[in-house]
Amino acid sequence: MSDIIEFYCDFSSPYAYISAHKIEALGKKYSREIVWKPFLLGAVFQINGQVPLRDQALKWDYSIYDIERCARRNGIDWVLPEFFPVATQAAGRAFYWIEEQDRERAKKFALEIYREYFGKGHDIQSKEIVAEVSEKVGMDKKECIASIEKDVYKLKLKDVTSEAIDKKVCGSPFIFVDDEPFWGNDRLGMVDDWLGSGGW
Repeated sequence: MSDIIEFYCDFSSPYAYISAHKIEALGKKYSREIVWKPFLLGAVFQINGQVPLRDQALKWDYSIYDIERCARRNGIDWVLPEFFPVATQAAGRAFYWIEEQDRERAKKFALEIYREYFGKGHDIQSKEIVAEVSEKVGMDKKECIASIEKDVYKLKLKDVTSEAIDKKVCGSPFIFVDDEPFWGNDRLGMVDDWLGSGGW
């Protein structure tokens, strides 16, 4: 048994945005560290032959209704960004740059990136916006912009994405408790039950 919970998430995933506000409390409840693992969901879509949620006709109509409802239920700000979905390479690389220095600060950055996109509707593809968010959590803006172009963080994000695919991560959010997989914001209650009961 591990003392961590792995939280795979794409910064352009609205359901991961909802989960991101709750996952740390779940870890604290069971004295487990949450290890955030931003990855690129688009790479998974390519393997599965999927199209973005916005291009899934009837599912899109329901999902937007459901996401708005989930946000209201949890008291979380929500706007549908004008550009959705977006590439999240800049935010992912910046996350791993920050995590290398301070894991807890990286988690704060991740939550702020989500709020910037789904709470305010700002385009997080922009390196400038990503850097401004990093500044909110105490990082240097110029260094953040530089980090986004560094091969080491490009490779880190690529490696975590490959790791996710190897572990058969099929969406975002995706959670592992030890080796037990759970997909989706709607599985957080099941994760809670699993941890509380020791599995079944």
